[in-house]
Amino acid sequence: METSSVSKLLSFFFIALLASSQLIQCSITYDKKSILINGQRRILISGSIHYPRSTPEMWEDLIKKAKDGGLDVIDTYVFWNGQLAMNLLLAIGFPVWLKYVPGISFRTDNEPFKRAMQGFTQKIVQMMKNEKLFASQGGPIILSQIENEYGPESKALGAAGHAYITWAADMAVELNTGVPWVMCKEDDAPDPMINACNGFYCDAFSPNKPYKPTLWTEAWSGWFTEFGGTIHQRPVQDLAFAVARFIQKGGSYINYYMYHGGTNFGRTAGGPFITTSYDYDAPIDEYGLIREPKYSHLKELHRAIKLCEHALVSSDPTVTSLGTYHQAHVFSSRGGSCAAFLSNFHMKSAARVTFNNRHYDLPPWSISILPDCKHVAFNTALYLHSYPMCIKVGVKTSRIQMLPTNSKMFSWEAYDEDISSLGESSTITAPGLLDQMNVTRDNSDYLWYTTSVDISPSESFLRGGRKPTLNVDSAGHALHVFINGQFSGSAYGTREDRGFTYTGPANLHSGTNHIALLSVAVGLPNVGLHYETWKTGIQGVSLHGLDQRKKDLTWQKWSYQVGLKGESMNLVSPNGASSVEWIRGSLAARSRQSMTWYKAYFNAPGGNEPLALDMQSMGKGQVWINGQSLGRYWMTYAKGDCRTCSYLGTFRPTKCQSGCGQPTQKWYHVPRSWLKPTRNLLVVFEELGGDASKISLVRRSVL
Repeated sequence: METSSVSKLLSFFFIALLASSQLIQCSITYDKKSILINGQRRILISGSIHYPRSTPEMWEDLIKKAKDGGLDVIDTYVFWNGQLAMNLLLAIGFPVWLKYVPGISFRTDNEPFKRAMQGFTQKIVQMMKNEKLFASQGGPIILSQIENEYGPESKALGAAGHAYITWAADMAVELNTGVPWVMCKEDDAPDPMINACNGFYCDAFSPNKPYKPTLWTEAWSGWFTEFGGTIHQRPVQDLAFAVARFIQKGGSYINYYMYHGGTNFGRTAGGPFITTSYDYDAPIDEYGLIREPKYSHLKELHRAIKLCEHALVSSDPTVTSLGTYHQAHVFSSRGGSCAAFLSNFHMKSAARVTFNNRHYDLPPWSISILPDCKHVAFNTALYLHSYPMCIKVGVKTSRIQMLPTNSKMFSWEAYDEDISSLGESSTITAPGLLDQMNVTRDNSDYLWYTTSVDISPSESFLRGGRKPTLNVDSAGHALHVFINGQFSGSAYGTREDRGFTYTGPANLHSGTNHIALLSVAVGLPNVGLHYETWKTGIQGVSLHGLDQRKKDLTWQKWSYQVGLKGESMNLVSPNGASSVEWIRGSLAARSRQSMTWYKAYFNAPGGNEPLALDMQSMGKGQVWINGQSLGRYWMTYAKGDCRTCSYLGTFRPTKCQSGCGQPTQKWYHVPRSWLKPTRNLLVVFEELGGDASKISLVRRSVL
């Protein structure tokens, strides 16, 4: 993307945010209590909305809903991989090309890496300055972040990690943005960096210097979803409890990660094995719809916190025990304002406590907020409240339905991916097995490894014996095996264990046999010490059960083909799709055929409800509409424990799961802005086999 077009995109996004936040040439500083805007201490409530995970047409509505939900600030990242924008927190995501810089080592005291990082950061900051987006220029950016969750790497690297983080801090400060810089999960953050907390709970966190405010840069609203895993849901009572715990301990800034998670369109999902949906059980769901009761419950929490703001920023809390599991945190200002937080940390039992000669009933695992130290404005565990200081609010639970549309797929046709000519036109041949990412440079999920093996006519298995076995060791992430042009089987890794071994019978004949192995990436690694060195693709190949026992094919000559023939012909675009002969007729007979392209057309349905493709009839692959990628799909079934869920007690992703025994993700978001009124082109590449004729367009309805 050219700089000029990026600048226009950034300007649009932040003009929308500026209109909602109304910042005008602000001085942004901090002290031990909070961020100060023009000298005024503020309690700031923020939400992460990553603009690449939605469409430009959705941005204004998302920002409006965030503002209506009680948010002051939008948080988004700057991605090195061509997705550029930022507000509040400026975090780094690395592009795959960076790993190919000679002599580079990620996130350590390494000159090639520091040069690349400094050049990128300088470029982004200058773009922000050109658009006058920093608060010191009258724009909306009040904080920036350098690095992201570096603490574990810093400790593992020792002196080199310390030297790097010190360099990164100095480099950022020298850019003179006029706003403070933040480092999250970095206890070693050097001055003037503000170190901040990420997690499900951050009430135990304290900044590394007494003159820095207490910031929570990622309050996890849920958790990401992985193919083969369940859907993780965090009860809003627990999330509200966590936020109130943080505020009552003196916290002054909370950012929900995520407030709207959105969709990993195209091949942007990381992990690996993270789903195309990045819903995150957020207050605004993947499709931009409000999720209840989470949205309204948090909105009431934010309102109650704002009623306490003056007292919160004016004093440190006085803590009084009200019982074994019960406390009062009281904030009092010189001007006479008073706010109290009454907490019950017991995970099972409700309690009646006495505070200031008044009785208060506290549900288990909850906090009541008293903006005047007398009347309860909000309790974190109660959906329905009718207290003197607030209007009676009833919060309903969203009932999500995916309903049929009147739009039918028509003119289904198929095109077989060409496997027979593999190896004939390969531009890369080498002895031994090459790392997948080093060959593809992330230009495709797919890499073909092809070789041949000669079988003597004297082999015993040719005369009725047991077939030999092919073993393929892979560092991840998925593999499809073809022998003499015939599909033999597949194998997959998981997020917990990316590597795997395929073992299956080899249907070989006398003479020369062709082996074609399609290695498939399912997202790139994005976290971990020196993850740029992690291997992908095939690591070893051997035949077992021959008369000479094992035959190692690892170090013989291999040919490589990056991507699919259909990709090179751009079958996903209207022009490319019309350049080949598609097969018409019933798709039922092809329903289990692997490595097949399908296309159909459909008209856009009426209305304005969000749309999705129901892909449950398919196996694994990718899907495009009018040439734009909806992402990877995979009907792998969720394994987990979905039996119970309670907000009571410490939350972890394994605590509240749903979708067990169902495909992890069967609906794939179709932005309405991608559609034409008629004749929209749908293209699917299916790796395993599925019934494309059963793909349907559905609408998302919330009752």
